[in-house]
Amino acid sequence: MKQGTQLDFSGQTIFAGIDVHKESWKVCIRSKHMELKTFSQNPSAKELSNHLKHNYPMATYQVVYEAGFCGFSHYREFIGEGINCIVVNPADVPTSDKEKQRKSDTVDCRKLGKTLSEGGLIGIFVPGIEQQDDRGIIRFYQQMIKDQTRFKNRIKGWLHFQGIAIDSEGKHWSNNFVKWLKSLSLTPMARTHLDLLLQGYGQVRTMVLTATREVRSLSRQERHKIKIELISTIPGIGEITALLCITEIGDINRFKDLDSLCDFAGLVPNVHGSGNKDNVLGLTHRGHHQLREKLIEASWRAVRLDPAMTMAFNDYCKRMNKNKAIIKIARKLLNRIRFVMKNQTAYVMAVVK
Repeated sequence: MKQGTQLDFSGQTIFAGIDVHKESWKVCIRSKHMELKTFSQNPSAKELSNHLKHNYPMATYQVVYEAGFCGFSHYREFIGEGINCIVVNPADVPTSDKEKQRKSDTVDCRKLGKTLSEGGLIGIFVPGIEQQDDRGIIRFYQQMIKDQTRFKNRIKGWLHFQGIAIDSEGKHWSNNFVKWLKSLSLTPMARTHLDLLLQGYGQVRTMVLTATREVRSLSRQERHKIKIELISTIPGIGEITALLCITEIGDINRFKDLDSLCDFAGLVPNVHGSGNKDNVLGLTHRGHHQLREKLIEASWRAVRLDPAMTMAFNDYCKRMNKNKAIIKIARKLLNRIRFVMKNQTAYVMAVVK
C-alpha cells in the first residue's frame, strides 16, 4: 500500500494577514480556527501566492493588507493570481490596548489575519486603473494650486516683515505686480531672498499652468465629457469640480443612499455620545478632504446663483452660524450631484414663485 502524499484543502479557507513594507512583508497565515505560521518574505504578491498554493492546494484563499504607500498594485496582483484580497483602512482594524503598547510587524500581521478569519474586516473601494490615473492628475493639480498659494503667502509675509506696502496689483498677482517686486530697491541679501521666493513662485506657477491644461484636456475626453456637461448644469459646479466628483466618486451606485455618500465626502459630524448626552464635535476627520473642500467652495457660489439655495441658506442662518449652514448646503449640493449622476440627466433649477 502506498502512502498518500497528495494534499487537498478543498472546502477550507486559508487566511493571510500582511503587514506590508517597502523592503519586506510580515505574513501571518491562519485557518478558520488557529494560526498556522508567521514569517517574513520579499514584498511580492506572486511569491506569497505560490507559497499558499504549494502548501495549501485547492483551498480558498483570502488575504488582507492595510491601505498605504503601496496603493492597490498588490491587490491587483493577488486578484490576477485568483486570490481574494481586500484592502482595509488602518483605522478600521480593531486594536487592543496591549497591541498599541507592544506594536510590531508580527503583532500587526497576526491582528489582520485573526480579524479577517473572524469576518471583522470590510475592504475599502478599489478604483480601476483608469479611474486611479485620472484621480492622480486632478489631485496633482489641486496640490499645485495649494503650493502656489503657499508661495504667494510667503512673499506677502516677507513684504510685510520688511515694511513694504502692497498695492492693489498684489491682490491679483498680475505680471505688473511681479515686475514691481523684481524692481524693488533692496539690500543685496534682501534682494537675493526675494528673488529666491519669486523663482519658487515662478516654477510652481508654470507647473500649475501645465497641470491646468492637462486637466482641461482630460475633461474633454469622451469618457468624461457628457458627465461633466450634466453635472455642470448644477449652479455652483464648474468643470474642474465636476471632474473631481467623477474621478473620486466613480460609480455612484456603490453608495446605497445620500448618507453613505456624505460619509465618503466627509460631510458628517463627529459625535460622542454617553448616557443622555450627545456631543457633536464638528466635521469628521474621515472622508475625502479634497472633495469636501471643493463642495464647500462650490456651495458658497451656489447660494449666490441658485434662489432655492439662497432661501435654504437664509433659513439655516436663522438658527446657526454661516459656517454650519454652508455644510448643510454642501449636503444639498451633493444630493443634486447624486441625482444627476444616477439619472444621467441635466439638473433643472427650481423656480421660486
